[in-house]
Amino acid sequence: MGSFANEEGAFAAPPSLPGASGSAAPRSGRIAAVLPCYKSRAHLRSVVARFGQEVERIYLVDDACPEHTVADFMRSAPDARATPIYLKENLGVGGATKAGYVAALKDGFDIIVKVDSDGQMDPAFIPALISPIARGRADYTKGNRFFSLDNAKAMPRTRFLGNLMLSFVSKLSSGYWEIFDPTNGFTAIHRSALALLPLEKIESRYFFESDMLFRLNTVGTVVQDAPMLAHYGDEISGLHPGREVIRFGVKHIHRFGKRLFYRYFLRGVSPGTVFLLLAFGLLVGAIIYAAAYIAQSNFTGVPSSPGEVMVGGVMFILAAQMAIAFLLTDMQPPSVDPLQVRGVVFLQLDERQAESQMRGALEPRSEKSS
Repeated sequence: MGSFANEEGAFAAPPSLPGASGSAAPRSGRIAAVLPCYKSRAHLRSVVARFGQEVERIYLVDDACPEHTVADFMRSAPDARATPIYLKENLGVGGATKAGYVAALKDGFDIIVKVDSDGQMDPAFIPALISPIARGRADYTKGNRFFSLDNAKAMPRTRFLGNLMLSFVSKLSSGYWEIFDPTNGFTAIHRSALALLPLEKIESRYFFESDMLFRLNTVGTVVQDAPMLAHYGDEISGLHPGREVIRFGVKHIHRFGKRLFYRYFLRGVSPGTVFLLLAFGLLVGAIIYAAAYIAQSNFTGVPSSPGEVMVGGVMFILAAQMAIAFLLTDMQPPSVDPLQVRGVVFLQLDERQAESQMRGALEPRSEKSS
């Protein structure tokens, strides 16, 4: 099951997983798909051919591709639903996706699916992916390649280990403890959640998917995983795990701090706030206490008494207990109902607003092109 391409090289979705039968998902408004395209000329035609009739429009975003992927597709194998978007310079997978998002919002679509154009993701799974959103149970869904053990084994080992580590770190930075496979780019979002996101502040390159989860948490979005299979062929990833691990780590720490401030201080005080302050205060106090007595012992040559050592130990233990209590509180979902169910009001984008948001979201970053 690790590879599920048929003799013609197309995906063959196994019937044992949701959405594999190809049956239409519950309809809840208009559905569009966004495909960032960069050096995927060899795969784009077969990927588009797998889209079902539930998708009304397919935005093909050419991210200044040197292969002219989208232009080649539009000339040789046009699909009536295909709408090309050409970016003047390479903005990365996130920048290309945001271009498609803004276009879909402007055109009035309700559910926007993001699919990579390199052939790893099977569009036949879209009905299963959007089902929680269409049924009003979620605002954002994403694929989980680790649902199937056989498919997870087919993942390149370096990528497998990297995703395991990133999944845990992402739980801390995003607050979605029940979500796995955070870098998965097979996603769907409802417009009520998308319209609330500051697209211009979301990362445009490889940290895009992780940053999306952080931003979604800040607006109280309900997120769910959707089981999927992935196909690993001859596609080439521009992501170098060894080079990105430090940069990703710094970004996750930064988002973790911002999330704690937003949830536990800026938007209200909860028991989690108390546990967090106690854990931090006790830990700092224990460190200062231990350092002071160690310095005193070294200076005087008199070892600390058992009572003095016990006081420091108790402070460390209490700090650990408060930290555990905080984590248990933090693991509770920030919201019970999706934004679309709670009736969150958002502004429809008129043409001028859409153009303004497009310029902000697609502003070139200083990061090196991928």
